[in-house]
Amino acid sequence: MRRSTTALLGLSAVCTVLALTGCASHAESADSSAPGRRDSSTPSASVPLSSTQLNQRLLNESDLGEGYTRKPETPRHNDDVTVIGCPALENLGGDTATGSGLDFAHKAKASFAYTASTSSEVSEELYSDSAAKLSKGMSKVFDAMLSCPAYQVTSGSTVIDMGTEKSTAPDLGDEQWSQLLTFSASGQRSVVKQTAIRTGNILVVVSGSPGLVDTHLDKALAKARTAR
Repeated sequence: MRRSTTALLGLSAVCTVLALTGCASHAESADSSAPGRRDSSTPSASVPLSSTQLNQRLLNESDLGEGYTRKPETPRHNDDVTVIGCPALENLGGDTATGSGLDFAHKAKASFAYTASTSSEVSEELYSDSAAKLSKGMSKVFDAMLSCPAYQVTSGSTVIDMGTEKSTAPDLGDEQWSQLLTFSASGQRSVVKQTAIRTGNILVVVSGSPGLVDTHLDKALAKARTAR
């Protein structure tokens, strides 16, 4: 069964890989949602942050250090993206996202290339909504991806063989998810790590080269919590 699922492009792992293979977008697999410790710095406000406020909390080049260049935002194309061989992802459809990100009230995103290493990239997405909606939405997507260790994604004439693997998430924030995605297309293979941390009514999603994700996750979380 084949079903168009442009909603999947909201997860930064699939979009990153599609971008690396010449398509228009990026996503990854996770360990199931697990309650984490509650830090004293967790935002207590119940009102979601605006997209403008989230933009102020994104990492920038000075946060990342030397060798990072911010990539310009590219318009998303509503290509006919199809998932083959993963009913759980096929069934998500438009319930998960709108094609420009996860379907939460407010969002912001930044992507960076690391010039010290060929084809190394890292991206950060911030979302804000009620804690309950963030938790339910993120768990639904990650659980669906984890349910399919192997499947295919097509975009136009490009066919990508995908593999998902559960990864251990760091004990940060209130809830954590993490996964590794393997993309194979046109004789090339890429591995993308995606880790998501919910802290109060903010969701921090860092995706990209596994080493860069591990290096910058703490910084991303700390800045996301910073009051402006």
